[in-house]
Amino acid sequence: MDFYCMRHGRTNYNDLGLCNDDSGRDVYLTETGIAQAQSAAHGLRGAAFKRILVSPLPRTRQTAEIVNRYHQVPIEIHADLADIRSGFESKPVADYFAAIDHDPLRARINGGESLLDHKQRVLRFIDWLRVQGDETLLVVAHEETMRVFIACFEGGIEDAQLRDIHVGNCEYRHYVLPR
Repeated sequence: MDFYCMRHGRTNYNDLGLCNDDSGRDVYLTETGIAQAQSAAHGLRGAAFKRILVSPLPRTRQTAEIVNRYHQVPIEIHADLADIRSGFESKPVADYFAAIDHDPLRARINGGESLLDHKQRVLRFIDWLRVQGDETLLVVAHEETMRVFIACFEGGIEDAQLRDIHVGNCEYRHYVLPR
């Protein structure tokens, strides 16, 4: 199976440096984010996607809809693709990082999930993905999710190094999933 994954376009919360894992918040692509998605869409126009999978957060669907202008395929929500539940909804990302600094992999703050909890959720998605058949898929998700994909498919990355992986808005990767 051909599997493409990409991070969503830049959002108003990216500009403000705020956490978001609540799909009910007014988080949307900025003009820059729309332009990033259009550029990625152009770069992916030759891929033969059969469907696009997105997280429950609207910014991933908004990005997917722009890419889908070239493909006209179903867009489906998959809950395991949601961004990490930080426990810092609408609060500064810097405050979240400071709160987990004592144990970045295992800390659960304000009822959120740890980075390792999030990783396990994404690995569950990857297991699900492996049995989906031989179709070509695009997954539009979040930076934390992309970090797990990169570590899983590119190898040699320890859990403690996950935070060192930086993925730009609308950056995408292509992998071939063995069955």
